[in-house]
Amino acid sequence: MSETVLLERQDRVAILTVNRPEKLNALNQQVRDEMLAHLAAIEVDDGLGVVVVTGAGEKSFIAGADIAEFEGRTPFDQRQAMASPRIFDVMAGFPKPVVAMVNGFCLGGGCELALSCDLRVASERARFGQPEIKLGLIPGGGGTQRLPRQVGLGHAMRLILTGAMIDAAEARAIGLVELVVPHEELRARTLELAGEIASKSPLTVRVAKEALRASQRMAIEEGIAYERDLFCLCFSTADKAEGVAAFLEKRPPAWQGR
Repeated sequence: MSETVLLERQDRVAILTVNRPEKLNALNQQVRDEMLAHLAAIEVDDGLGVVVVTGAGEKSFIAGADIAEFEGRTPFDQRQAMASPRIFDVMAGFPKPVVAMVNGFCLGGGCELALSCDLRVASERARFGQPEIKLGLIPGGGGTQRLPRQVGLGHAMRLILTGAMIDAAEARAIGLVELVVPHEELRARTLELAGEIASKSPLTVRVAKEALRASQRMAIEEGIAYERDLFCLCFSTADKAEGVAAFLEKRPPAWQGR
């Protein structure tokens, strides 16, 4: 593995850093391939419970796709480049929680990658947008589908049809990010959140994430029935037994992940 995507471990949290600060951490094929490889390894690592994704340097989370790769491509070439598995879809379906730590520009494919995460924590300096329309393109990493589900159709229309860039405060106001923090506190606050999630039963966190994700694809009646089934399934786990016992005995639980 090269130094284009860095993997750092902090207790049960994996930190993936796109390391192309000279290119504002733009997503090229190498970055996408390396992120996929890291996620495949993290998925089967029982010592890691949460993933944090960020960009190197002070300016940019991910400032979109590497536009240089688009030059001269035919529709067939682009279709081949977008063949599955795609990093956006793999991240959106990842069984462990994924948190975007947005430290700067979060544009185009970078915004779509953040949308593929489960939670987004932004520096007050962060900037968000889907500027593809300025290139004669539309979002191609799920932006036209995930952004309206996140912020509503009207806000998504405004951002995608104008290509406008918004600041972190506005992103928080429309629901694009969950937390905005002072820039110097971004890493500490994000890792605090990730660590809190990672301290819970890894099995139960996985089931809870699946139930929450199901709410985005199921009708309410179907989703409630699915939640009920998953809730009952939890009663077959060692972690449910341990959690109840620890509560009754007034002690911290010792999760087993099964």
